[in-house]
Amino acid sequence: MTSFADLGIDQDIVDALAAKGIVDAFPIQEQTIPLGLPGQDIIGQAKTGTGKTFGFGIPVVQRLGKDPEPGVKALIVVPTRELAVQVYEDIDLLTSNRSTSVVAIYGGKAYEGQIDQLKAGAQIVVGTPGRLIDLAGQRLLDLSNATEVVLDEADKMLDLGFLADIEKIFQKVPAVRHTQLFSATMPGPIVALARRFMSNPIHIRANDPDEGLTQANIKHLVYRAHSLDKDEVIARILQAEGRGKTVIFTRTKRAAQKLVDELGDRGFNVGGVHGDMGQEQRERSMAAFKAGKRDVLVATDVAARGIDVDDVTHVINHTIPDEEKTYLHRAGRTGRAGKTGIAVTFVDWEDLHKWALINRALEFGQPEPVETYSSSPHLYTDLDIPEGTKGRLTTAPKAEKPASERRQRQPQKAAEAAAEGTDEGTTRRRRRRRRGSSGDKVGSTFVEGTDAPASGGSDAAPAVDRDAEGAGTHDGDATSEHRDGKPAPQRRRRRRRSGGAAPAGA
Repeated sequence: MTSFADLGIDQDIVDALAAKGIVDAFPIQEQTIPLGLPGQDIIGQAKTGTGKTFGFGIPVVQRLGKDPEPGVKALIVVPTRELAVQVYEDIDLLTSNRSTSVVAIYGGKAYEGQIDQLKAGAQIVVGTPGRLIDLAGQRLLDLSNATEVVLDEADKMLDLGFLADIEKIFQKVPAVRHTQLFSATMPGPIVALARRFMSNPIHIRANDPDEGLTQANIKHLVYRAHSLDKDEVIARILQAEGRGKTVIFTRTKRAAQKLVDELGDRGFNVGGVHGDMGQEQRERSMAAFKAGKRDVLVATDVAARGIDVDDVTHVINHTIPDEEKTYLHRAGRTGRAGKTGIAVTFVDWEDLHKWALINRALEFGQPEPVETYSSSPHLYTDLDIPEGTKGRLTTAPKAEKPASERRQRQPQKAAEAAAEGTDEGTTRRRRRRRRGSSGDKVGSTFVEGTDAPASGGSDAAPAVDRDAEGAGTHDGDATSEHRDGKPAPQRRRRRRRSGGAAPAGA
């Protein structure tokens, strides 16, 4: 394998890479860097995770010189925010021993910090099309001197509908420039774009013709799983022997958050990246995953190309993607930098037709996914899961019942106690009232020091047992007078009379 020092790269860049343990070049880098350094336009095509960023980044940094003048001299356009952050970090590494300044321009963050860096004279801009056009339209971003232009993940830009924006950007850069276009796949519209905006480009494919469309170092497992059993299956896969960092892809942002909550409840150290999260939250979650503070990341496809982590061992497709290109980019999050990886895909019954198309396009030779449940023996052997593993970690904390649930439980507890003839669960006020009916002095009903009613007199009505039937609704005689002094309702008298002598005529 060729080292970077053998490719004619400046020593300060070689040293910056070596400080991170990066010494040898990958095939795409080995083929593109010698052509990019003198200024040849390049179309670079290679599988995701094979080092395309350094393939175009090293020529850009070296061609600008060790001490370039302030102002934007190089523009790198990427389709997503996550990829902008990843490319920015790689270019920042390459310029760590130079005075060159790099700025990331993308949406979801405040304008002020990005504008300040541009005004400070940043020479390399990494950005997404929307924010780049926005700042250029406000005359805060001057691209008239950007003689180095790179389109990264051009096929994703096509998928996201950015081709019209790319044309606007090319109208703002110099006509004479050095242009590089990199992508994992090369659909027709991208080839047409390259012919229109590039000058005699050389098309480089860093693929082994015997390797097939997928990376040989990734093991692909496809299961037909029931949607109600997926969470349990995933939880058991996350306990496989040798599992490192794991990325789980879902189709929707709601499904992503639901899975984050479910796996967190089961005791896993999980984070999420999806559209319902703010940009700051997404960046913190991604940073925690890269730093190893979280070892499981649940993401939607928007983040697929921005996850550049070398030690991802497993990729799990919670839901099958719509096309083979998306599948390749998802699976490409593992097996990076020459390492091995495992890609597990769940196919719902209603999505079998999608799998048939992907299987045919990628030549998997597996038209019928294996029907799989969390108890299936082949799941354990395929993924090296210890026998007897369950879908919940033993260290998972027990969730405390919310206060609302505890309040709802109190009336139920009182009802159960009443059915058993006990006082458990009844309120203190109710117990005090019962004590008063057995001779205790309650309130002002009794004159202090006596047992007679406060109204006194020989005609005074006897004390009424408050636990007797109908008690508590009278101030006077329980059989004839209501609280307001009027006769008690007829219905009440009939009910009471029914318990005594038989009605007349019986």
